[in-house]
Amino acid sequence: MKIRTAIYPGSFDPVTFGHLDIIDRASRIFDHLVVSVIVNSAKKHLFSVEARVAMLKTVLKGRKNISVESFEGLLVDYAKKKKTGIIIRGLRAISDLDYEFQIAAVNRTLSPGIETVFLMPRQRYTYLSSSVVRDIAHFKGDVSKLVPSHVVKAIAGLGK
Repeated sequence: MKIRTAIYPGSFDPVTFGHLDIIDRASRIFDHLVVSVIVNSAKKHLFSVEARVAMLKTVLKGRKNISVESFEGLLVDYAKKKKTGIIIRGLRAISDLDYEFQIAAVNRTLSPGIETVFLMPRQRYTYLSSSVVRDIAHFKGDVSKLVPSHVVKAIAGLGK
């Protein structure tokens, strides 16, 4: 039997309940899910790559068909390295579709075997993004309903 592996790439800065909803859905569809933190040194992040990977590993601990790692470079090259052509992307709203459609088309142009699978989160997470969490955290707002408890503690620790 062929094992179907998919990659769910993202900045996960920080990981939100919306991300976790997509991870749950994808992990039920595919035999193995690689949650991959993108290294993008050109972007200002709240947490280091190592911290983001650690946060994801903590929340996903015990999930047998999910692994967490980071990567740098083109997603299509990373997918080849992981021996998969399946990319998972979340769509929160119609506004995400235009951007995600462009990226999926470029990925398929660079590597014709790449397929992007779009998953919608539960309705209660359609407004939720890492940037919303970062904005709320910047003003010392309560993010406890948006991210796992260990992420809330990590965010609180940034201000000290």
